[in-house]
Amino acid sequence: MGLTHDYQRYISGPVFGALASADACIRFLEYKNTVGRYYAVTACEHVHIWDTKTKQKVLSFRGAKHEATCLEVNPDSSQVAVGYADGAVRVFDTNNGEVSITFQGHKAPVTCLDFNRGRLVSAGKDAVIILWDVISEAGLFRLKGHKGVVTRCRFMKSGNILISCSKDTFVKFWDLDTQHCFKTLVGHRSEVWDLVLLRDDSWLVTAGADSELRFWHITSQEKSPVEVEEAKKTKVAEEGIESEDEDDEKGPVNCTKFGSVVREGRGRVCSLVVDPAQCLMMCHGTDSLIEVFKLNDEETIQKRVHKREKKERKKKLKDVAEEDLDGLHLEPTIADIVERLQPFRPNGKPCSLDIHTTHGGFAKAVVAQKNNSVDLYALSARDRSVAASAMESLRHAGHRTDVRTLSFSSDNTAVLSASAETVKIWSRASQQCIRTMECDYALCSLFLPGDRHCIIGTKTGKLQLFDIAASSQLDDIEAHEGPVWSICSYVDQKGIVSGSGDKDVKFWDYDVVDKEGTKIVTLVHARTLKLTEDVLCVKLTPNGKLLAVSLMDSTVKVFFVDTLKFFLSMYGHKFPVLCMDISSDSKILATGSADRNVKLWGLDFGDCHKSIFAHDDSIMCLQFVPKTHLFFTGGKDKMLKLWDADNFQKVMTLQGHQGEIWALCVSPNGIHVATASHDKSIRLWQRSEEPLILEEEQEMEREAEFDANAQLEESVIPREGGKDEVALASKRTPEMIQTAERLMEALDIFKEEKEKLEEIAALKADGKRAPVHTPHPLLMAYRTTCPHKYLLESLKRVKSSELEETLLVLPFSYTTDLLQGLSELLERGWEVEMCCRSLFFLLRVHSGQIMTTSAMVALVDKLRKATLKEVRNLRDVVGFNLAGLRVMQAEVDAREDVALFMDATSAFKEKKKRRQKKERAILSLV
Repeated sequence: MGLTHDYQRYISGPVFGALASADACIRFLEYKNTVGRYYAVTACEHVHIWDTKTKQKVLSFRGAKHEATCLEVNPDSSQVAVGYADGAVRVFDTNNGEVSITFQGHKAPVTCLDFNRGRLVSAGKDAVIILWDVISEAGLFRLKGHKGVVTRCRFMKSGNILISCSKDTFVKFWDLDTQHCFKTLVGHRSEVWDLVLLRDDSWLVTAGADSELRFWHITSQEKSPVEVEEAKKTKVAEEGIESEDEDDEKGPVNCTKFGSVVREGRGRVCSLVVDPAQCLMMCHGTDSLIEVFKLNDEETIQKRVHKREKKERKKKLKDVAEEDLDGLHLEPTIADIVERLQPFRPNGKPCSLDIHTTHGGFAKAVVAQKNNSVDLYALSARDRSVAASAMESLRHAGHRTDVRTLSFSSDNTAVLSASAETVKIWSRASQQCIRTMECDYALCSLFLPGDRHCIIGTKTGKLQLFDIAASSQLDDIEAHEGPVWSICSYVDQKGIVSGSGDKDVKFWDYDVVDKEGTKIVTLVHARTLKLTEDVLCVKLTPNGKLLAVSLMDSTVKVFFVDTLKFFLSMYGHKFPVLCMDISSDSKILATGSADRNVKLWGLDFGDCHKSIFAHDDSIMCLQFVPKTHLFFTGGKDKMLKLWDADNFQKVMTLQGHQGEIWALCVSPNGIHVATASHDKSIRLWQRSEEPLILEEEQEMEREAEFDANAQLEESVIPREGGKDEVALASKRTPEMIQTAERLMEALDIFKEEKEKLEEIAALKADGKRAPVHTPHPLLMAYRTTCPHKYLLESLKRVKSSELEETLLVLPFSYTTDLLQGLSELLERGWEVEMCCRSLFFLLRVHSGQIMTTSAMVALVDKLRKATLKEVRNLRDVVGFNLAGLRVMQAEVDAREDVALFMDATSAFKEKKKRRQKKERAILSLV
C-alpha cells in the first residue's frame, strides 16, 4: 500500500445573511404563549423564527442539504412541519427546535402541507398526496388522482374530507374514510394555485392563473352507514375524471359556484391566505400588489340584503301594488359577502404572506419578499379609507441582491461582503452585521492594512474607499472607463493593482491627504499597463516579481512587475478565465474558466501541469489555502470543492448552497472559508481536526452517487394492485434497505442464539454437563444476553415512519422467522402495540403464501390467541386509566366549584361590609 497524504476535513459552519428564500414560505405562530409576535420563515434549508419586536432570531430549525420549500404550523403551534426539495417532510418541536419525525414519501419537492387532529397531509410536484399520522409517526396512505403538480391541500374540519387543487385545472374532494376522490370541480380553465376554506367549511375560495377569485358554496349531504359501505365496495379503481353530476349524487358534500371577485393584480395568484378569525383575506400575484378583502359576518350580510330589498321595493312601488311586494326576498350576493379594502405595495415583489387579527378590528400582515427581506404591516378591517402601514422591516441582516465579492480581514475576525447596493462587515464569531455602507454595484473588494478601511471595485469603473469604524465613504475615485473586475494588493501592502474592462491594468499607491482638516486615506495613480483585451482578473505573485492578467481572449499573460515587460502567455481554455490564484511559494498558477475546467500552470516556464474537469458549470471563484498547495473552487453548479495541486486530486466536495456560488475567500490562517451564493446566504466552512483519507472519501462519493441514481420502485402490496388511486405512504430509500438488512441480521442472530440456549437447556435436562454460553457480541452491544430482548430492541430501532417499508423488503423466509419471534414476544407481553402493528402488516402482505403453507397454520393460530389475550389486557389497562382520570377530573371540578362558591361568598360579604360602613358614615353626618 502506497503512502497516503494527510488531509483535514472541512465541515459546514454557520449560515447567515439569508432572511427569506426567493420562494420562501412564511407563517405566524404562537411561541412562548404569545400570539401574533413571532413568525417562521424558510431561508435556504433552514427555518428561522423571528421576533417582530426585537428583530432577533429566537430559534432555528436546521435542515439537511436540500432547500426548504414549504412549512405549516399545527393548530397549537407545538410543531412545525417543513417540506423539502428532496421530497422529505420533517416535523420540528418548537420547544427545542429538534426534529421529532422525518417522513420520506415524495419523489419530488413538497409543495404544500396541512395539519388536522394529529394528521398531516403533504403534496408535491410528483402529483401525489400523502397522509401521515403524526402521533404514531407513520404513513397512512397516498392518494393518486391529479395529473399535475398539487398546489394546495386543505382538511375540512366538519368532516373527514380533504380538498386539493392542482395545475391540472381540477379541484378534487377526497373522502378519507373510503380513500377515494368522490368529486371533481372543473370550473377552472387554467391552473389552480391556491384555495382556502371559510365560515366553518361552508365556503371555498379558489385562485387560478386568471384574475378571478372563485367562491363556491359547500353543503353537507349526510350518508347512512349502509351507503358508506357501498361506497367502499364500489371504490373507483382507475384514475380519471368523473362526471360532476354523478359525484354530486354520491358524495358527502355538494359544491356549487356562488360567484367570483376580480383581482386588480396581474398574473397568477401566488398566495391566498385568510386570518384565523376569518375576517380578512389577502392575496398577491406575480407583481408587487397585495390585495386585501374583508369577509363580512352574517349580521352585516343580512343588513346589506335588507338595504337592497328596501331599494328594490322603492323602485317597484310605482308600478306594483304594495301587497304584491310582500313576498320580495333577495338572496345574498358576492358583493354582500366580500368587501374590497385598500391594496398596498411592499418595497419588493412578495413571495409569501400571512395575516393575524388583533383586538379592535386591526390585523398584522407579514410579507416575505424575493429580495431577501421581510416586512410587517398594520391593517384596519373597519375603515376602508385607511391603507396598510409598514410597522417593522427585517433588512439589516442581509443583502437585497446577490453578494458578488467576499474578503477576510487580516486577523481572521471579520468578513466583508458587497453586493449591488451595500457593503456589509460581519463578525465571523457571532455572524452579526456590524457595519453597513451604501455603495455602487460591487465586483471586487479587499481590506486595507490595519483592517480599518476597505476598497470596493465597482461596475461603473470606480474605486470606492470606506472607513469601517465611521461607516462612511472616504473617496470615490473614477479609476477606469469600464467595470473594475479585479483588484489585488501589493506584496508590501503599500498599494493595489486594478484590472478593468477598459483593457487597462492600473497600479495605485496608498496616500494620506488632508481633507477639511482631517487626514484620510486615498489612492494615487502610479502607472498603467495597457492591453489589447478586456481584463477579467489580476494577481500578483507572493514574491512580488510577477503579475498575472486574465484576458477576454481566454489567455492569461504574465508580466514582470518592475518593468511591466511580457514574460509568459498561457493559453488552452476555451472560454475566458473568470478567476485565478497563485500559491504561496509563487510556483503554481491555478485558473478557473467558464469552460468548467481548472488548469494548473508552472510559473517558471508557463507549462500546463494538469487540466481538470472540475465543475458541471462555470467556475466563478478560486483561491489557494495559504502556505499549502490546496485550493478551493466554487461554481454555478452550487458546489464548493477542495483540490490538491500536487497530485491533481479532488480532496472533497462541500454541498450546502441552493444557488450559484459567486464568491469565496479563505482566511489568512486557512481555517475558515466563506462563500456567497445566489441564494443570498453567506456560509462559513471551517477546518476540523478530523483526518480525511482520500480513498475513503472517493468511495463514499461513489456510493452517494449510486444511491442518488438508483431508481427505487414504488412499493406495491401483493393482491392489492399498484395502479389504484391509493397506495402506501412512504417510499423506499437506501436507508430503509440498510435497516431491513440489519433486521435480517438480527433475525439470524436471534435464531442462532435461541438454538444454542435450547441445546444447553436440553443437555441440562438430561443431566449432562453443558458448555458455558457466550452471547453474541451484538447482544453484548445491546446490553442483554436474552435473544428475545435483542430482537425486540432491533425492532424498536426501526423508525416508526419506516416500519412498513422495512418489513416489505424482508424475504418470506425471514418473515416466517419474524412471525415466530413476534409470537414469543406477544406471549411475554412486550411492546404489544408495535408487535401487533408489525404482525398485521406482515399478514396483510403475505396472506397468500401463509394460507398455502400448512406449516404456518399452527403459528397463525398461536398468534391469534396471544394477540387476543394481550390486546384485551391492554384494553383493560386503558379503560382502568380512563376511569381513574375521570374520577380525578370530577374531584378537580368539585374543588373548583367549592372555590368559586367561596370566592363569591367572600366578595358578597366584602360588598355588604362596604355598604354598611357607607350607611354608618351617612348616619353620623346626619
